[in-house]
Amino acid sequence: MAEINALVDAGDVSAGPPLGPQLGPLGVNIGEVVSKINEKTKSFEGMEIPVTVKVDEDTKDFEIEVGTPPTAAMIKKEVELDTLSAHPKKEKVADLFIEQCIKIAKSKLPDLNCSELRSAVKQVVASCVSSGVLVEDKDPKEVLKEIDEGKYDEEIENEKTELTEEEKEEIRKKREELQEQMEEREEEFREKAEQILKQLEAEEAEMEEGEELTRKEKVSRMEAEDIPYEIIVDYLPEEEEEEGEEGAEEEEVGEEA
Repeated sequence: MAEINALVDAGDVSAGPPLGPQLGPLGVNIGEVVSKINEKTKSFEGMEIPVTVKVDEDTKDFEIEVGTPPTAAMIKKEVELDTLSAHPKKEKVADLFIEQCIKIAKSKLPDLNCSELRSAVKQVVASCVSSGVLVEDKDPKEVLKEIDEGKYDEEIENEKTELTEEEKEEIRKKREELQEQMEEREEEFREKAEQILKQLEAEEAEMEEGEELTRKEKVSRMEAEDIPYEIIVDYLPEEEEEEGEEGAEEEEVGEEA
């Protein structure tokens, strides 16, 4: 039996690459295979998903096994964001209802190392901790305790995954609120970074001629103020350090010669 593994766009697989060229030589009905894959993956539309097609080369019968996207990718889809928080302890980018966690858990259950939906839900909530995503407008760690205490037993036992229009609107408003908070926090970090740079310039002005602070020292000063590194590199680009190092190496070579 031939086996083909591929990463495909869920719900939007065609007879072209990556599957078509691999299925063609096996004599199987490509259109039928593609149709069944799209049917099985449509709930993950918009995400890449691993699939395995097993083909009996004698009978041309086939089997399709569909994996699931990473939990983080499914969380991103639920909160309708392209990226999650790079600083989950400080920045919260979205909020999930427990129903959405149950929905993800049901999809991921076959791939998770657990047999009960409750355990799967806890794994999804735990993933929110490192994603900067709130659950029920709370720290996910608090929700994990509430699950253990039985607060969401009814929702989990009934496998509740649907949200009301009011809940969906609440999610949208919360996402906008969190985005505004992130933008305000970024502006505060940038103002602080600019203040530090001015302080560093003043310090360098008092140094002996030819002396200056290294990029590493400047970065350390900013990191001590909890300024995110992606903001730091806007003011202290990494390539400047690389150019400086290359120049130093050339000088050393010249001295040796």
